[in-house]
Amino acid sequence: MLTVAEAQSRVHDLVAQAKRAGADAADSLYVCAESTAVSVRLGALEDVERSEGETIGLRLFVGRRSASVSSSDLSADALATLVDRAVAMAREAPEDHYAGLAPEDRLLTGAAPSVDGDDGVHVSPEALRARALAAEDASRAVAGVTNSEGASASAGRTIVGLATSHGFTGGYSTSGHGCSASVIAGEGGSMQRDYAHRSARYLADLEAAEAIGRRAGERAVARLDPAKLASGAMPILFDPRVGASLLGHFASAITGSAIARRTSFLLDALETQVFADGVSIVDDPLRLRGLGSKPFDGEGLPTARRELIADGVLTGWLLDSASARQLGLQPTGNAQRGVGGPPGVGITNFYMEAGPLSPAELMKDVKRGLYVVEMMGQGVNGVTGDYSRGASGFLIEDGEIGPAVAEITIAGNLKDMFRALVPASDLTFDRATNVPTIRIDGMTVAGA
Repeated sequence: MLTVAEAQSRVHDLVAQAKRAGADAADSLYVCAESTAVSVRLGALEDVERSEGETIGLRLFVGRRSASVSSSDLSADALATLVDRAVAMAREAPEDHYAGLAPEDRLLTGAAPSVDGDDGVHVSPEALRARALAAEDASRAVAGVTNSEGASASAGRTIVGLATSHGFTGGYSTSGHGCSASVIAGEGGSMQRDYAHRSARYLADLEAAEAIGRRAGERAVARLDPAKLASGAMPILFDPRVGASLLGHFASAITGSAIARRTSFLLDALETQVFADGVSIVDDPLRLRGLGSKPFDGEGLPTARRELIADGVLTGWLLDSASARQLGLQPTGNAQRGVGGPPGVGITNFYMEAGPLSPAELMKDVKRGLYVVEMMGQGVNGVTGDYSRGASGFLIEDGEIGPAVAEITIAGNLKDMFRALVPASDLTFDRATNVPTIRIDGMTVAGA
C-alpha cells in the first residue's frame, strides 16, 4: 500500500506520461484498499478474510474522443503499455461533445480540507475475533433467540490519489471499522430473523459490540408471532434504517444524468415545493469522521455542504462535469468514479434534518397504522415515481406499537409521499445516509 504522497506522485506521473504519448488531456485515479474481517458462528471461528489490492486508472482525451483503462500492475512496463493502449483506443472512439475534464477554474486549489477520516489504528485479527464473539454472545443471550447466523467484525483502510493534466493533484486516506450480528428467534415455522450493524471511521466511535448484538436479538424476538393486517390506506412510520432508502430514491431523481435523459419523476421540480414546509435535506461531504466524507470529488473539484431541499423546496441538481455541460450548468462537486471509467454522480453524507416531534409524539394520534422495519423488492419506477415494496414491521394501534406484521405490501407515489412526509426528532449519524423516523400518511397497505 502506497502512502498518500506516493499515490499522488504515481497518478501525477501517469498523467504526464499520457500527455507525452499524445493525449490532449488526461486524469488518473489510484485506489488501494486493505481490509480484514473475522466471522464467528455459535461461538466458533468461521472465517478470516484478508484482502489488499491496488488499482490505477487512466482516462485520456484525444480531441473529443476518450478512453478509460485500468491496471492492477503498477510496474513501469505495464503502465507504459496502459498509456499506449488508451491512446490507441481514444483515437478510434466516437466523439462526445459533453465529455472532458472538469473546468479548470473550478478545481480545488491550495491545501485540501481535513475530514478527519483516518484514525491510524491497526486492529489485529485476534481483536476482531473478540469483538465478533462479544456481539454474538450478547445476541444469543436475549431470551427467545434460538439460533445464530453469525457475527462479524472488520477493519480496513483506503488510500486515494487523483491527478488531472490541467493542474490538480490530491489524495487522502480513510479508515473503517464495523461490527454486525444476525440471529434467529423462535422455532419451526414461526422463526424470525433480524440483524444489527454499525460502521465508523474511528474505532473509538464504533458502538460497543455487546450493544449491537443485543439489539439484533431484541429485534428478532420482537418479530415473533406476526399478526394479520387488513388492507387499506393508513399512516406509515418508517424506522430510520429503512427510511434512508427514500433519500436514495430522491438522490437518484436529481442526478444530472437522469435530468439530461429526461427520465426522472422530478424532471420539472427545480425550485418548486417537493417536500412539506420545514423539511431540509443536506449533503455534507466535509462532515468530520463521516462515512461518506471526502475533501474533493472524483474530478478534483472542492466539495461543500449543500442544502438540496430547503424548507421543502428543491434547490439544485447533483452534477458532474459531463451532465452539467448537457444542461448548460456548472458541476456541483458531486462527481464519483471508479478506476475503470468516467465519473458519475453520487452523494456523500446525505441526511434529512430532524423535526420537532419525538417518534412517540409523531405516532400519538395514529388510530391504526404501520411501523416498517424491513422492506423487500425493488418496485420503484424512477420515471413516474410509482412505489410498491414488500414490507414487515409492527401494527400501530391508538398511538402505540403493537404486534408484529409480515408479508405485506406498501404502495404510493414518491411525489405524494415526499409532500406528506414528516420527520421525527431522533436523527443520528450511524450511516452515510441518515434519516430520523419518518411518518407518511395516506399510503396503501395490502395485507396478507
